[in-house]
Parts: sequence; C-alpha cells; structure tokens
Amino acid sequence: MKLIPAALIAATLAAPAAALEPLAQEKYINDRLIAARIADRIRRTCPSIDGRILYAYGEARKLKRYAEDKGYSRTEIDAFLDSKADKARIYAVAEDYLARQGARAEDPESFCRIGRREIARNTVIGSLLVAR
Repeated sequence: MKLIPAALIAATLAAPAAALEPLAQEKYINDRLIAARIADRIRRTCPSIDGRILYAYGEARKLKRYAEDKGYSRTEIDAFLDSKADKARIYAVAEDYLARQGARAEDPESFCRIGRREIARNTVIGSLLVAR
C-alpha cells in the first residue's frame, strides 16, 4: 500500500475551490438573458404576440438561484445585472440574432414570424412568448 504524504493531503484540502469564471462569460446564464431580450423585443414589436410575463419572472428567479448555487454572490449577480457594458453586449447579441432571422425595425410582421417560429420550435425564446 502506498502512503500519501501528509503535506500533499494538507495542500489539497487547503486549496481554494476553482475560481468562478466572470458572469459575463458564463454561457448558460448569458444564453438565457439573450433569449429573454429577444423575446422582449418580439413581444414589444409584434402586435399578435404577448410575453408570458409571470413565467418569465419565474425563470428569472430560477436563473438567479442557478447563479447562487454555482457560487456567485448576490453582490456579484447584482453588479452583473446592473452593468451597462454587459447589458449593451447582451442587447447587441439579441439584435444580431433578430437581424439574422430577418427582423426589420420597419416591419413588425418580421418579428411576428420569428416569434411564431420560436414558439412552434419550443425554444427558450418561444417559451417566453404566446401568440394571441
């Protein structure tokens, strides 16, 4: 039987947990925030699609719990959500997605088509929307 030196055990136990990546780089959280922004743009632009506001609120609470469970502090989460730079980045990614899907600011129906497609595909975006 091979013995493990006590110093190695002590060093392993004393080592801090792996550092968390910055929230701006956490893929799951950012993907969900981008999806929420896309859904919000669709519901605000398309007259025949509404947002599932209560469902979205519940999803936002789940996302915050997810971040807390990963080890992010409430202070870190709030700072990320309040960051103008991160908000601008998320909005830009959402706008790029909408443009690539054919959305045009002067054509509300283009947003409706995207929204109906997201709802039909049961995507994260679509789950936040409901057609009237």
